[in-house]
Amino acid sequence: MEFKPEWEAAKQRLAAWWSGEVIGRVAFQVAAPRATPAVNEVAVPPAEDIVARWLRPDYRIAVAERGFASTWFGGEAFPYFDPHLGPGSLALYLGCEPVFAEDTVWYQPCLANLNDVPTLELNPDNPWWRATKLLVEEGVRRGQGRYLTAIPDLIENLDTIASLRGTQQLLWDLADRPQRVHHLQAQVLELYFRCYDELYALTSGGGDGCCFSAFQIWAPGKMAKLQCDFSAMISPIMFEEFVLPYLSEQCERLDFSVYHLDGGEAVKHLDLILSIPKLSALQWTPGVNRAGCGAPEWFDIYRRARKAGKSLLLGGVQPHEAQRLVEELGPEGLLLSAGAPSQAEGEELLKAAEAWTQRGKT
Repeated sequence: MEFKPEWEAAKQRLAAWWSGEVIGRVAFQVAAPRATPAVNEVAVPPAEDIVARWLRPDYRIAVAERGFASTWFGGEAFPYFDPHLGPGSLALYLGCEPVFAEDTVWYQPCLANLNDVPTLELNPDNPWWRATKLLVEEGVRRGQGRYLTAIPDLIENLDTIASLRGTQQLLWDLADRPQRVHHLQAQVLELYFRCYDELYALTSGGGDGCCFSAFQIWAPGKMAKLQCDFSAMISPIMFEEFVLPYLSEQCERLDFSVYHLDGGEAVKHLDLILSIPKLSALQWTPGVNRAGCGAPEWFDIYRRARKAGKSLLLGGVQPHEAQRLVEELGPEGLLLSAGAPSQAEGEELLKAAEAWTQRGKT
């Protein structure tokens, strides 16, 4: 790729990571300011308002390309255009209306009641679904041979239903109308894959894998990041009934999957999550006012994941933390990401990681 000449080698190392293996050096994504811009500075066309900044492909792609031109993608880091309309855009395609902000999109609940068993539908003319596909198609067209276009962060499970119903109302539904929640879950799962499969066909280049916008991950097949942030508010018994079956089926229908475990309140579900046979990897986000992913206090989570045969995705680590993670957990099935102040320092960090890898193997 124009912005990532070493992409073939990076793909091989990422494929090994999904399998819990290591090729030469621990899988490590390092981004830094490029010593020399890759291309002349990209001109960004003006956008009339905040909605245009989200929906206009020329604006969104130009902003992304300007970032690619000034960024060094070291190790397994790679450039990708992210066509998302906020975290959880499946809810938009199923009827929610968006509230656009500078750096995210909020979704207004649209499912007023469950008095009747609701039927969710994906209207092919839904404006937000059409806008997403236009962004994806333009990203693929403009990025050919230069960068990837990601599958946007659709989100699934109770998180999508919480967007449709509202969080507080869904909590009542779980107690008062459990079978209707199950009915919604089954529909959300099928509609997720209707969207996912169409987007995968657009972005995979004829089946040559895909990348997913959240957490900068690539896999040589159908892959997604999975989550249930709503689970922080329910018990493991409820998680086992209302979440686990649908996550498990989602994993069965993907080639590769990584679960986004978000915050200390969700750790109570870790053993259930790790029990999913086809789940490939775990990503840990400690949450606000907590130590970062590289802190030793999270090593128990990591060891439990590795014991269960899951790979680990840990982002935003500091260089000294990365060294300790590799040496204590071993480099197999470990994917780290970090920033560096300069390209030269990023290159040194990757060179140092080769030594950590050898010590971590012993």
